[in-house]
Amino acid sequence: MPDIVLTTLNARYAHSAFGLRYLMANLGHLQDRAAIAEFDISQRPVDVLEAILARSPRIVGVGVYIWNIEQTTRLVADLKRVRPDITVILGGPEVSYETEEQEIVRTADYVITGEADLRFASVCESILAGTPPSEKVIASALPQFEHKPTRSLLNVAVAELDRTSEASAVALPYDLYTDEDIKQRVIYVEASRGCPFKCEFCLSSLDVPVRNVPTDAFLASMQRLLDRGVRQFKFVDRTFNLNLNISRAILDFFRERYTPGLFLHFEMIPDRLPEALRAPIAAFPPGVLQFEVGIQSFNEEICDRISRRQDAAKVEQNLRWLRAETGVHVHADLIVGLPGEDLASFGRGFDRLVDLGPQEIQVGILKRLRGTPIVRHDGPFGMVYSPHAPYEILQTGAIGFADMQRMRRFARFWDLVANSGNFAGTTPMLWEGGSAFQAFLRLSDWLFERLGRNHAIALGALAERLFEYLTESLGRDRKTVAEALWEDVRQGGRRDGPDFLRPFVSEASLAQGRRTVTAKSLPARQERHLARELKRETPAT
Repeated sequence: MPDIVLTTLNARYAHSAFGLRYLMANLGHLQDRAAIAEFDISQRPVDVLEAILARSPRIVGVGVYIWNIEQTTRLVADLKRVRPDITVILGGPEVSYETEEQEIVRTADYVITGEADLRFASVCESILAGTPPSEKVIASALPQFEHKPTRSLLNVAVAELDRTSEASAVALPYDLYTDEDIKQRVIYVEASRGCPFKCEFCLSSLDVPVRNVPTDAFLASMQRLLDRGVRQFKFVDRTFNLNLNISRAILDFFRERYTPGLFLHFEMIPDRLPEALRAPIAAFPPGVLQFEVGIQSFNEEICDRISRRQDAAKVEQNLRWLRAETGVHVHADLIVGLPGEDLASFGRGFDRLVDLGPQEIQVGILKRLRGTPIVRHDGPFGMVYSPHAPYEILQTGAIGFADMQRMRRFARFWDLVANSGNFAGTTPMLWEGGSAFQAFLRLSDWLFERLGRNHAIALGALAERLFEYLTESLGRDRKTVAEALWEDVRQGGRRDGPDFLRPFVSEASLAQGRRTVTAKSLPARQERHLARELKRETPAT
């Protein structure tokens, strides 16, 4: 039985706990006395507790995040009631700030704030040796990557922002991904940590300096993952394209090893895409690269207010180039509820982004993450947040509660209709020449009035409502709408179309059957978007 159990509740089973694997990789001689036990938030805390106690640990390390804080608070409380002798150590972004206010911190024995890669091991060492730390909240210094020839550790390439003198060795965790992980879970990787920007809503703005894993050693780790069959990599770097030499080396590495099914997700700075990066990006086949592009707002006054540096003209130029000259799947983010931004301003930014043509627009509701300086705007701009995770904004001085609720529904329905790729051909028919924001807000209001909910909606039912809205509320031609919906169904690879469309669809369309997608093994929605785009580029036969 392990003395140390590292555990967390993932948002869903398919996710993997990257942080736990870092802790395990850096336990040193204690690694043989430790085990990882992953769960997800759909499981009852009492059942999770039973599984943990079955391992008879002396120490339980728990990763705490915004998505699991409520369930984890119950888990830790029950653990300390049943087995008060077990030492509970908390870590993770949710307990790294404002610790004095949190029930879970009061219940646990210790909290390690910040990056705990190395500090966790030393705390465990002290506890197991009978000399536990005297302080409850343990602040962790920023670790760095350092090369030691006798171990699989890496040099640190420290950015100019580095103001720390500590040079600690951090072992990488990639060999701890199991065969089951590779088959069933998201594989997270990182080539750097930290962010040079100071956007006030984001925890990454507190994570300085930027530290890079040396390129050669990092790519050696990626080669081992490729050799084990990994084809989908999710980079968690906040600023993948900050260091152009490293970005290009990583892109070249994967391009040279390309095989069908390869999929790479990166978060990128939207206004930084120089010529040195354009050639390697354009060299990838369609659908291989996904860029998550954080726009957040096109309103320059709002961006200045929240300390977000962004050149909107360059953002537009870069997005147009990505859509016109590459096969990159662009996932762009906008935030509702930033201090001082009203619906009219958000709508203008949304329309501007729709015109740039990203495959997905993620409409996020502002969250007050613990430790972020966004709270300085609470009084001046009437910011009211929920005190419960995920701490979303309830209303602002510019957007009242009722309109904020409308925007929550807007975000959900946009994800179901537009982002999903299920209605890629039909969706633009909702606005055709007008404001996409205003048109979709009207649809969102109409759908909620008809359905009374924005979840648990079957695909066929949603298609039928779209047909009804387009033909009856907007007066679109029934045959035109039906043909578009039928084609969307075929592009999604489904075996048959909804029966309600059959009276309006031509015999030729009915006879064609389902269309197969050429890019296999991509994530489902990316595959649907790609199928639609490949069809546009392929002449009819």
